[in-house]
Amino acid sequence: MQHLLNVYKRIQPHIHKTPVLHSRLLNEATNANVFLKCENFQKTGSYKIRGASNAILNLSKTQRNKGVVTHSSGNFAQALSLAAKNLGVKAYIVMPSSAPEIKRKAVLDYGGIVTISEPTLAARELASEKIRKETGATFIHPSNNIDVIDGQGTACYELLQSASDFDYMIAPIGGGGLIAGTCLFANAFSPSTKVIGAEPLKVDDAYRSLKSGKIETNKTANTIADGLKTQLGNHNFPIILKHVTQIIRVTEDEIIAAMRFVWERMKITIEPSSAVAVAAIFKEPTLFKNKKVGVLISGGNVDITKLPF
Repeated sequence: MQHLLNVYKRIQPHIHKTPVLHSRLLNEATNANVFLKCENFQKTGSYKIRGASNAILNLSKTQRNKGVVTHSSGNFAQALSLAAKNLGVKAYIVMPSSAPEIKRKAVLDYGGIVTISEPTLAARELASEKIRKETGATFIHPSNNIDVIDGQGTACYELLQSASDFDYMIAPIGGGGLIAGTCLFANAFSPSTKVIGAEPLKVDDAYRSLKSGKIETNKTANTIADGLKTQLGNHNFPIILKHVTQIIRVTEDEIIAAMRFVWERMKITIEPSSAVAVAAIFKEPTLFKNKKVGVLISGGNVDITKLPF
C-alpha cells in the first residue's frame, strides 16, 4: 500500500487531477449509480501520462541522460513524449506508417523524435530495438511495464478518493496496463470493490485469456476502439488473472451507441476505447442495477472529422 501511495506522490506534480462526473441521465438510463473518472481531461488527452511519468521518474540519472524509447501509434507516444520533455529527457518514438497524421504531429509538438516503421508489431519492435542499441535509451513498453502499470492505477486511486464504497470498477482492456493498475489500487484501498474489464467483441483476447489462464491473441483487429487492439503482457496478465472478476464484451454498435450517449447527453468528448467501458454497463443491466459503479474514461483523443455517428 505504501509503495502505491509513493507512486501517486511521485507523479502528482506532473499530472492533472481529473474530474469525476456524475450524471442523472446516465444513472436513469443504466439504473445504476455511475461515476466517470474523466481522463479525457488529462494531459495529452489520456491517462497514459501517469504511467509514462512514473516510468521515467524511476530511471537513474545515467538512464535519463540516454533517453527513452517506445513504440506506439497514439496515446502512449504522446504521453511519453510530454513526460520526457517535462523531465528534460529525450524520447525516441517509433510510430507505424498507419498512425493518424494528427497523432504524429502531436508527438512532434511534445518533442518526441519520431521514427516511422511498417505497421506491424514485429517491425515496431525491431525499430525500437535498433534505436535502443544505437542510443542506449531505455525501452519503456506502453502497458507491459510494472512502473507504467503502477502509474496508470493512480487514476483509480483518485476515483476512490472522490467517492467511497464502490461495488464495481470498470476499465477498458487493450494492452492491460490500465486495468492491471486499477486492480492493484482497488485491491489495496477498496478490497470489496470488484474490478471488471470491458472489451470489444471483435478483439476479445483478454476475455479468452481470462478463461484459458494463458495469454491469447487476436487474428484480426477490426474494431473502432483503436486503443484496444494490443494484447496483454507477462507483467500485467498475472495481475489481471488474480483480480479481475469478469470481462464484458460489447459489439461495435454498442460501443458507438455508448459513445454517442456520452457526447450528446453529457457533453464530453470521449474516444471509442472509453465508450467500451460505458457500453459494458448498458450491456449488463441486471448486474449493475442499483449498484455504485466507477468507470475509468481512458481518453478523448478522437478525429472529429471521422465520428461514427
